[in-house]
Amino acid sequence: MDGNTPKTSEGERLLDIQRAAHRRDGPPPSRTRIDRLDRLDDMVRMRQEAFAGAISTDFGNRSRFETSLLETMTVLSAIRYARKNVRWWMEPAYQEVDFAFWPGAAWIRREPLGVVGIISPWNYPLQLALSPLVDIIAGGNRAIIKPSEQTPVFSELLHRAISDTFAEQEIAVVTGGPDVAANFSKLPFDHLVFTGSTTVGRKVAQAAAEGLVPTTLELGGKSPTIVCPSGSMAKAVKAITYGKYINAGQTCIAPDYVMVPRERMIELADHVMAEARRYYPNAGADYSTLISERAFDRMAAAIAEAELGGAKVLRHPVPPDRTKRLLPPVVVMDAPENCALMREEIFGPVLPIVGYDTLDDALDWVNSHPHPLALYIFAEDKKEQTRVLDRTQSGGVTVNGTLLHIAQEGLPFGGVGASGLGAYHGRHGFDRFTHARAVFRTGFFNAASWLAPPYGKRANRLLRFLMR
Repeated sequence: MDGNTPKTSEGERLLDIQRAAHRRDGPPPSRTRIDRLDRLDDMVRMRQEAFAGAISTDFGNRSRFETSLLETMTVLSAIRYARKNVRWWMEPAYQEVDFAFWPGAAWIRREPLGVVGIISPWNYPLQLALSPLVDIIAGGNRAIIKPSEQTPVFSELLHRAISDTFAEQEIAVVTGGPDVAANFSKLPFDHLVFTGSTTVGRKVAQAAAEGLVPTTLELGGKSPTIVCPSGSMAKAVKAITYGKYINAGQTCIAPDYVMVPRERMIELADHVMAEARRYYPNAGADYSTLISERAFDRMAAAIAEAELGGAKVLRHPVPPDRTKRLLPPVVVMDAPENCALMREEIFGPVLPIVGYDTLDDALDWVNSHPHPLALYIFAEDKKEQTRVLDRTQSGGVTVNGTLLHIAQEGLPFGGVGASGLGAYHGRHGFDRFTHARAVFRTGFFNAASWLAPPYGKRANRLLRFLMR
């Protein structure tokens, strides 16, 4: 090898190994898939405390209970669901055969794609690396994970854990910075899963498109909450406070802003801040810090801009601390439409509340922005619930709650438009990471043979019959 020959990356090396193994071994039987799911389950259970500690170290502080609840539990639930159902998901799906082709048979085989790449983010580094992996394994694929460089302690622990649990021809991890991630997104995978910002997602999609690599993009956007005229204030306050401030708002489906009848805006803002103070009285061990000083500075600047523009800001009594990247809960009323809080995905513990005069006004506001990853509706009146559902688009919805749709393994999780492409979870993930191969088998009698040249009377009679 001369000095001008490009060095093969670790991602390329692993892709070659896994692709060769996939071609050699073919689709794995259900027992192999279940064995891999069992090993993944054992890996997560045995290292759950270590994972939580590593994530907290990377964040500065992350509640270990939140990690167990939002990451460990959801991954174990996904494994349990896939393990229970994968055998029947793999069964051929027989299809109706038109009379003209009797007694033939038609069916769909769900076949593995091959090797799937996963680019996972920093905000839920365990869950967003391993939840898609569960569906990828159930589909009979092999996988390579590129975790975020912003959680280096966790990423190194995940690398060791996967290496100890799986052969590199089954599942592997590649670590490194932005250059490694950029190269990873250009590799000729059979499918690529990316979770992250819309801006980076566009770059990943462009890189994958060069090799015609299909993608699943889980992005984000400004997920609205609409409190309808019939909405319960008590339900809204509890669910919005929980969904917004858990993980300090660093959640892709967190309520980004709230729309509420104008006459109830101050009431909602006061109650949300009171609830946040009750949840996190000292903004201590149960409250997460921001991932970086850059994130802290961005939030501080956005709050200052809104306040300078005339917004009313409600602050938690514990003061912010840049050295700790600690930003306690903030509520903002009447933020200017053109300020950063109302233009950009917030991804932090700042909740804008917007008053509306009519529900149609609120729906028009939501529809004037790109389709979000999530939407939350608070309404006791089912007609209002249906009205909001009919008039809006989003990746998913929770009614009279927040976040909960993502925990349902029977529901697809994904975005629409600018908030993402494709969906996974449960059967939907199995279908996403397999190819629906169409198969038709002729029977002992094949009427199509009568339609071959030379076209005589019999062929014409049969054609007229088929066109009846």
